[in-house]
Amino acid sequence: MKQRVLVVLLAAVLIFTLSACGTGDTNTAVHQPEQNTSSQIGEPENSQAEQPRLDAPVVYFTSDISAEGLVAIYQALGWEPTGPVAVKISTGEPPASNYLRPELIGDLVQLLDGTIVECNTAYGGSRSSSAMHKQVAEDHGFTAIADFDLLDEEGEVEWPVTGGDRLTYIIVGSHSENYTDWVILSHYKGHQMAGYGGAIKNVGIGASSARGKALVHTAGTKTGGNIFYSDQDAWLEALAEMVDGFVDHVGVEHIIYINVMNRLSIDCDCNGHPAEPDIHDIGILASMDPVALDQACYDLVAQAEGNTALMNRIERQHGLHTLDHAEEIGLGSRTYQLIDIDE
Repeated sequence: MKQRVLVVLLAAVLIFTLSACGTGDTNTAVHQPEQNTSSQIGEPENSQAEQPRLDAPVVYFTSDISAEGLVAIYQALGWEPTGPVAVKISTGEPPASNYLRPELIGDLVQLLDGTIVECNTAYGGSRSSSAMHKQVAEDHGFTAIADFDLLDEEGEVEWPVTGGDRLTYIIVGSHSENYTDWVILSHYKGHQMAGYGGAIKNVGIGASSARGKALVHTAGTKTGGNIFYSDQDAWLEALAEMVDGFVDHVGVEHIIYINVMNRLSIDCDCNGHPAEPDIHDIGILASMDPVALDQACYDLVAQAEGNTALMNRIERQHGLHTLDHAEEIGLGSRTYQLIDIDE
């Protein structure tokens, strides 16, 4: 069977046709973000160009944003859980946020016999206490499709971080220790503080307890009070380091990451009144590497029509610094292979 391997560079777009084994034709692009900020496809311009890195982590893509598409992208990963499965989502701030709807995620959650998990917020709102948060989860339909667990309802635990510049430990809900395997199921969109929200933020802030959120937001300086911090790059580094500590504790083989690129507002699902999206829905992406996954989503936004507001927000908040630091500390790779499972 033939695979088309597409190498995407900023200065030139190169196509290589390689022979590989597989169950069908797939569209595979190797992206090198240090030279590239978009994902365009075109004809080869330089036949003497360097061969692509085929050992880069794989990111799978489908344009089918449906319950069936979500199951298909999960199956493409070839991953099987070994124990209790936590499906980490955002329950979404009322009344009108763009959280992933139960009818979209229900089939996958039930296939995994998963428990939907969340933590309370650190900024007030409708999800800052367990009682209110559980009501939101019910109102938004999540308790109708699976068990729902607030990880920090009964306390929190500290897990160590090694090799970080900002954090020496992370604080997660105590129920986190009840799960062997994790599906990080994220809505990719803009974010008021981080520039964008994807897999890394869904873990780094979303899986932190309220005190853990404050620890990350303030780059390891405190665990309470005002979460706004003057050093933007420092807290983004802490965001990446939290995920690194989480992965070290859980085990890289026990976590998969799926990003849904629909309702691409410049605002996060923690905003109950988000701006209407300027970008059309794009698709669903999945990977074992959270850095590669978030980079691939950014690259798709970078070439999308109507992307000005979202790109400006990511740039203004230094959003790509999170990926820079994540790669530096070994969390993942910003170079990746993009495989379109629709082909």
